Amino acid sequence: MRIDKLLANMGFGSRKEVKSLLKKGVVKRNEEVIKNSSTHVDPANEIIKVMDEVLEYREHIYLMMNKPPGVVSATEDNRDETVIDLLEPEDVVMEPFPVGRLDKDTEGLLLITNDGKLAHQLLSPKKNVGKTYYAKIEGRVTEEDVEKFKLGVTLDDGYETKPGDLCILNRGEISEIELTITEGKFHQVKRMFEAVDKKVIYLKRLSMGTLVLDEDLELGQYRELTDEEYQYLISITNQP
Repeated sequence: MRIDKLLANMGFGSRKEVKSLLKKGVVKRNEEVIKNSSTHVDPANEIIKVMDEVLEYREHIYLMMNKPPGVVSATEDNRDETVIDLLEPEDVVMEPFPVGRLDKDTEGLLLITNDGKLAHQLLSPKKNVGKTYYAKIEGRVTEEDVEKFKLGVTLDDGYETKPGDLCILNRGEISEIELTITEGKFHQVKRMFEAVDKKVIYLKRLSMGTLVLDEDLELGQYRELTDEEYQYLISITNQP
């Protein structure tokens, strides 16, 4: 990796600002001063110092966010605030993106990373990663609905969903449920309930596989994954 790209990715400024920093002679590789911005370095195996401080290089970041409503799951948007807009500058420079999408009005667990390979694996239908949602439903959810979801329902465009595990927490004019599905079609949870003549009025994602939303995270807050959580994600990528 070029030294100017590395430093820019690590938040030391634009390419132009990094070039100026290099000219000052404050960047070293294994104690050797680097001034040429096109010099290639290996941060995994070489000691890179900036102003005598060792650079702790990370190729990837893995963040858990409690996504708030009103924010879109995208890297940029011309009209709305995005989940990336909620990140600190030192995380933004790593060029992360949300893994999958939560609707604008949906809350809850969102994984944000710059690891494209892992994101692809998590979203692959072949991996059957269960995603569990809590929802409030306008209308009385019945055991008949539970059975229909267990078989899969037909969406408005004719698509037959995979089976969903629907659990009724509280039934009434406004029912409360938890639903686990292994797909991520556009507005899928909302459309599944529309298929049984009901309407989702509140939706929150609780988990992806064994990755569970940290209850200490307020809406809009995020943190890095723990080692245990990271190892779970890696175990998914290693599945056949």
